[in-house]
Amino acid sequence: MKLDYGTPRDGEQRYGPAEVVDSVPVEIMGRPVMDRICTSHIERQNLSARMGMRSMTRLTNAFSKKWENLQAAYSLWFAFYNFCRVHKTLRITPAMEAEIASHPWTVAELLA
Repeated sequence: MKLDYGTPRDGEQRYGPAEVVDSVPVEIMGRPVMDRICTSHIERQNLSARMGMRSMTRLTNAFSKKWENLQAAYSLWFAFYNFCRVHKTLRITPAMEAEIASHPWTVAELLA
């Protein structure tokens, strides 16, 4: 999705992007059926990552100074989210639901 932003109003430059004035869908890969595109799954994934990792919160001192550290933080978060964390709606981990794991992993198992 390509977004076009308007000019920011006074005082908004630091704390948020300008207002979106236009958005244009752009194919990145494959041949998606434009009528069936739904972003709710990825938006939920982004929210979970933002709530679970302090470095994804805006205006914080917990940010990663190197791309490698940010990549490692993301990898560790998603591994924990899928293999260790029991989800209330599933009552098991996503890895168990996908039949990749037979039990919820402990953090020690994840790091081994």
